[in-house]
Amino acid sequence: MSLTPDSQTAPISAAATARGLPTRRRWFMLVLLLIATVINYVDRVNISIIAPFMAKDLGLDKIHMGMIFSAFAWTYAIALIPAGFIADRFGSRMTYGVSLITWSIATVFQGLATGFASLFGLRLVVGAAETPAFPSNMRAVTAWFPARERGFASSVYVCGQYLGTALFTGLLLWMATTFGWRHVFYATGAVGIVFGIVWMMAYRDPMSCKKVSKEELNYIEEGGGLIKAGKQLTPFNWRQVFTLLRYRQVWSICIGKFANTSVLYFFLTWFPTYLMEERKMSTVKVGIFAVMPFIGATVGILLAGFISDLLIRRGTSLSFARKLPLVVGSALGMSIVLVNFTDSNVLCIVILTCAFFAQGIASASWAAVSEVAPRQLLGLTGSVTSLAANIGGIVTPLVIGAIVQSTHNFAYAFWFIGCLALMGTLSYSFLLGRLHRIELKTP
Repeated sequence: MSLTPDSQTAPISAAATARGLPTRRRWFMLVLLLIATVINYVDRVNISIIAPFMAKDLGLDKIHMGMIFSAFAWTYAIALIPAGFIADRFGSRMTYGVSLITWSIATVFQGLATGFASLFGLRLVVGAAETPAFPSNMRAVTAWFPARERGFASSVYVCGQYLGTALFTGLLLWMATTFGWRHVFYATGAVGIVFGIVWMMAYRDPMSCKKVSKEELNYIEEGGGLIKAGKQLTPFNWRQVFTLLRYRQVWSICIGKFANTSVLYFFLTWFPTYLMEERKMSTVKVGIFAVMPFIGATVGILLAGFISDLLIRRGTSLSFARKLPLVVGSALGMSIVLVNFTDSNVLCIVILTCAFFAQGIASASWAAVSEVAPRQLLGLTGSVTSLAANIGGIVTPLVIGAIVQSTHNFAYAFWFIGCLALMGTLSYSFLLGRLHRIELKTP
């Protein structure tokens, strides 16, 4: 198991200290990223929260719902490669802003759906429109933060994928029961449109920001932040994708992210249905209990980023510090199978909370991607690894839907997810090797 600290350490200049900086603009930009990610994931999971109401109203069975749940990931996966190139070419501000407004408009239109075909088609649109989000997130953090702060910064925006569900599940369930499931789409889509406009007005890359001081820019750059990201572009061609996949670091992260995202997609899609239909929980109990695993995952990702950065500041190699949470989180994620051995709803939620806490820890893989991505292809590297991850988003809802349809319970679904967690553990432990930034030869 390749977790022994090596001699590579993050370059830390003694002069590069955060104390006394005239500005701390990077943290404002991080808050914008967090809010955008919360909206991103609320618009992904709103359909799973209201699925039982919507399925009954539109006459949709488990196979139909599995296809609708996975539809998002189909176009999301297909569009990720061009989305990464677009993020590299046009920067995080324009790319993210247009993306956010587009997917939010499609979310509003989901409230007008009349059956399987219209819902399926609109989920395809939402998936395609959301693709630039995480490549833009990763690109922004790599540009705005030095290496010693990058793990925590990555964790902050990644926790948005859990925080939105934790904060708004109860509210969205109340809205669905009080006003009808269609109003959930209207409300969440409208919020996204408004924030998309705010994003376009407020976000800037470091070299384009007029409110950041020279001292803060120097601090970021001396600590390994790529403040000039986007200034060193290479013309896009599909060979760049295969060039990236020649590197062991990239394809092993792809395997690990595929496994870890499969765990995530259970919680994003079938989790509320599992609680209502198999565990026979009321809407009120689901609104309370469904929040707990997402809180656990939020704590997990923030803890992973904090500890990873702390290890770097104390002299541990960057490679060891970034890999540790990936191995530990993936291994703990296998605990999800224990839910098959209890009839207690309380213990069930405890187990699922621990499993999702572990998934949150392993989601620190975005910090690892930011450390290995070639400086010319930050967005594209994020897209390649995210593409692999979201193949899990296609496979997992379909497989679980087929399992539940044929067996009428979720037992084998949890064994399936546990096996994927084991695969991620093996990839991060034995295949990943030492993390370091990939240097591509420029013509």
